[in-house]
Amino acid sequence: MNSMLKQPGAWIPLAMSSAALATVLIRVVIFGVVREADEGTAAHIFQLLVALQAPVAVFFAIKWLPRKPKQVLRVLALQVAAALAAFAPVFFLKF
Repeated sequence: MNSMLKQPGAWIPLAMSSAALATVLIRVVIFGVVREADEGTAAHIFQLLVALQAPVAVFFAIKWLPRKPKQVLRVLALQVAAALAAFAPVFFLKF
């Protein structure tokens, strides 16, 4: 699996999920859990990061799944877990 994680299609969605999670956590640390009438910059950055990681992950799956299915499925599971981790604070804090 380590060789698969060296592929850009594998680590870029993980990095994007991490950045989305960091965006939410930094916003909560700086401003607290405050509901605003308008979405702020942090919300837009989060939405872009989450939306743009899907095409990268799909491309990775299409390219590598026929060649190394077991390793790719592990990486995809890791990507899904990272995306869920990014959504968790938004869901639990009800942003």
